[in-house]
Amino acid sequence: MSQSESTRVPFGERLRAHLAIARLDHSIKNLFVLPGVIVPLSVDPSLFNLHLIKTLILAFVAITLVACSNYVINEVLDAPFDRLHPIKKNRPAARGLVSIPAAYVQWLLMMAAGVAIGLTISKMFALMALILWIMGCIYNFPPIRSKDVPYLDVLTESINNPLRMLLGWYAVTSVLIPPVSLLIAYWMIGCYFMALKRFSELNELHKSGDHALAGSYRASFKRYTPESLLVSVLFYASTAMLFLGAFIIRYRIELILGFPFVAFTMAIYLKLSFKPESAVQNPEKLYREPLLMASFAATVIVMGLLLFIRMPRLEQFFMPTLPPSSAPASTSSKLHPPSLHAASLPEIAQA
Repeated sequence: MSQSESTRVPFGERLRAHLAIARLDHSIKNLFVLPGVIVPLSVDPSLFNLHLIKTLILAFVAITLVACSNYVINEVLDAPFDRLHPIKKNRPAARGLVSIPAAYVQWLLMMAAGVAIGLTISKMFALMALILWIMGCIYNFPPIRSKDVPYLDVLTESINNPLRMLLGWYAVTSVLIPPVSLLIAYWMIGCYFMALKRFSELNELHKSGDHALAGSYRASFKRYTPESLLVSVLFYASTAMLFLGAFIIRYRIELILGFPFVAFTMAIYLKLSFKPESAVQNPEKLYREPLLMASFAATVIVMGLLLFIRMPRLEQFFMPTLPPSSAPASTSSKLHPPSLHAASLPEIAQA
């Protein structure tokens, strides 16, 4: 649509376009906040009260506003490239239905509102919300525009995962410090999902036979290949499981029983990435995949329950021990580090 045509867009249609570029349907990604809520509650269940429920509602609104702000600027800055994509060319900004000056105002107002609400929760929550917005700027704006740099695009977009977890965490408490191992594992899991999204997109464009279109639509695709993306997927998955294992062994050994559910969910997601027009390319549509949703729900339920269940024998089974007669008391204590549920609040804060 030409500029002259876009100026004749009816007000109602333009308003719907501005609502669409906020991508409220992507709010399902805010589920990544949940681990940040559940883990500290497993340490101190007394944190759960009526006030926390009200705080979490405010937190959800704040996170949604900041995330939608990032989607708005993404839609505006990507419009010239989206017009080259066979499906994304139908986005409102790509069709010229959006007022660019109004979109910039919308972008800033949504961020300001989200951070302002965050300040009513805690300073740390508001800081994490602001960092989430800044990462959106790094991802979208030149001269950095990390989304155009191979591998850096995945790393910078996926860092939203641990940021969302921290937002959930600081909505619950500002006393406990989240374990670094869990944050890195969460980051790498996000990289795994994002790299598979890139693989699915690129693989489909290559199958269409128009390799030049792939590079024109997304600059990073000029250097990516389906093979290199799959190699990176293996790296992200391995790293994620390494740090998840470190968290499990150090803080909550019971979670090891939920690992088969995590692995099965990841395997289903990998298989989906090979499907034509896969929902992996549009994560907000993953609810249409019943097997994935069932596996994901089972994983969340099992892992959530295991955070509140104590199994001392399981800890003894996995911890290396010396025979009682030859194991000094000091050595024995070192071989059995405190679990997340067993440690006091000051110990967790220092961990």
